[in-house]
Amino acid sequence: MKEQELTKLYYSIGEVAELLHVNASTIRFWEKQFPQIKPKKNKKGNRLFTPAEILLLQKIALLLHKEGYTIEGAKKALKEKKEEDITNIVIDDLNKIKKRLIQILNKV
Repeated sequence: MKEQELTKLYYSIGEVAELLHVNASTIRFWEKQFPQIKPKKNKKGNRLFTPAEILLLQKIALLLHKEGYTIEGAKKALKEKKEEDITNIVIDDLNKIKKRLIQILNKV
Protein backbone atom coordinates (compact mmCIF):
# COMPACT_ATOMS: atom_id res chain seq x y z
CA MET A 1 0.00 0.00 0.00
CA LYS A 2 1.30 3.44 -0.89
CA GLU A 3 0.48 6.84 0.57
CA GLN A 4 -1.14 7.89 -2.75
CA GLU A 5 -3.66 5.05 -2.34
CA LEU A 6 -4.77 6.45 1.01
CA THR A 7 -7.04 9.29 -0.04
CA LYS A 8 -8.62 10.29 3.26
CA LEU A 9 -7.05 12.65 5.78
CA TYR A 10 -7.80 10.35 8.73
CA TYR A 11 -8.80 6.70 9.12
CA SER A 12 -10.54 5.05 12.06
CA ILE A 13 -8.90 2.18 13.89
CA GLY A 14 -11.43 -0.21 12.32
CA GLU A 15 -10.49 0.93 8.82
CA VAL A 16 -6.79 0.59 9.61
CA ALA A 17 -7.31 -2.87 11.08
CA GLU A 18 -9.12 -3.93 7.92
CA LEU A 19 -6.41 -2.48 5.65
CA LEU A 20 -3.66 -4.31 7.56
CA HIS A 21 -5.64 -7.51 8.20
CA VAL A 22 -5.14 -7.35 11.97
CA ASN A 23 -7.40 -6.80 14.98
CA ALA A 24 -7.99 -3.31 16.38
CA SER A 25 -6.56 -4.57 19.68
CA THR A 26 -3.30 -5.37 17.88
CA ILE A 27 -3.09 -1.79 16.62
CA ARG A 28 -3.74 -0.45 20.14
CA PHE A 29 -0.96 -2.73 21.44
CA TRP A 30 1.46 -1.52 18.76
CA GLU A 31 0.54 2.05 19.65
CA LYS A 32 1.78 1.39 23.20
CA GLN A 33 4.94 -0.36 22.02
CA PHE A 34 6.04 2.03 19.27
CA PRO A 35 6.26 5.69 20.36
CA GLN A 36 6.26 6.83 16.70
CA ILE A 37 2.56 5.97 16.49
CA LYS A 38 0.55 8.83 17.94
CA PRO A 39 -2.95 8.90 16.47
CA LYS A 40 -5.16 11.88 17.07
CA LYS A 41 -8.25 11.26 19.16
CA ASN A 42 -11.63 12.87 18.62
CA LYS A 43 -13.93 14.08 21.41
CA LYS A 44 -15.19 10.54 21.96
CA GLY A 45 -11.62 9.27 22.27
CA ASN A 46 -11.68 7.37 18.98
CA ARG A 47 -8.28 7.03 17.35
CA LEU A 48 -7.76 8.71 13.97
CA PHE A 49 -4.73 7.63 11.94
CA THR A 50 -3.04 9.60 9.16
CA PRO A 51 -1.81 7.90 5.98
CA ALA A 52 1.79 8.25 7.21
CA GLU A 53 0.91 6.43 10.44
CA ILE A 54 -0.82 3.70 8.45
CA LEU A 55 2.32 3.19 6.36
CA LEU A 56 4.36 2.95 9.57
CA LEU A 57 1.90 0.40 10.95
CA GLN A 58 2.21 -1.51 7.68
CA LYS A 59 6.01 -1.62 8.12
CA ILE A 60 5.56 -2.86 11.69
CA ALA A 61 3.14 -5.55 10.54
CA LEU A 62 5.59 -6.65 7.86
CA LEU A 63 8.49 -6.83 10.31
CA LEU A 64 6.51 -8.72 12.95
CA HIS A 65 4.32 -11.03 10.89
CA LYS A 66 6.21 -11.64 7.65
CA GLU A 67 9.85 -11.28 8.65
CA GLY A 68 9.50 -12.76 12.15
CA TYR A 69 10.96 -9.88 14.16
CA THR A 70 10.27 -9.52 17.88
CA ILE A 71 8.83 -6.22 19.15
CA GLU A 72 12.31 -5.14 20.28
CA GLY A 73 13.84 -6.22 16.97
CA ALA A 74 11.21 -4.28 15.04
CA LYS A 75 11.88 -1.17 17.15
CA LYS A 76 15.59 -1.44 16.38
CA ALA A 77 14.96 -2.07 12.67
CA LEU A 78 12.70 0.99 12.41
CA LYS A 79 15.27 3.16 14.18
CA GLU A 80 18.06 1.96 11.86
CA LYS A 81 15.82 2.50 8.81
CA LYS A 82 15.09 6.06 9.92
CA GLU A 83 18.79 6.80 10.36
CA GLU A 84 19.48 5.25 6.94
CA ASP A 85 16.73 7.38 5.35
CA ILE A 86 18.21 10.55 6.89
CA THR A 87 21.67 9.62 5.63
CA ASN A 88 20.31 9.03 2.11
CA ILE A 89 18.55 12.41 2.13
CA VAL A 90 21.78 14.16 3.17
CA ILE A 91 23.77 12.32 0.48
CA ASP A 92 21.18 13.24 -2.18
CA ASP A 93 21.28 16.89 -1.12
CA LEU A 94 25.08 16.95 -1.21
CA ASN A 95 25.08 15.38 -4.68
CA LYS A 96 22.67 18.06 -5.90
CA ILE A 97 24.91 20.78 -4.47
CA LYS A 98 27.97 19.20 -6.08
CA LYS A 99 26.22 19.02 -9.45
CA ARG A 100 25.16 22.67 -9.19
CA LEU A 101 28.68 23.78 -8.22
CA ILE A 102 30.12 21.91 -11.20
CA GLN A 103 27.62 23.68 -13.47
CA ILE A 104 28.63 27.04 -12.04
CA LEU A 105 32.32 26.22 -12.41
CA ASN A 106 31.87 25.21 -16.06
CA LYS A 107 30.14 28.52 -16.85
CA VAL A 108 33.02 30.58 -15.46
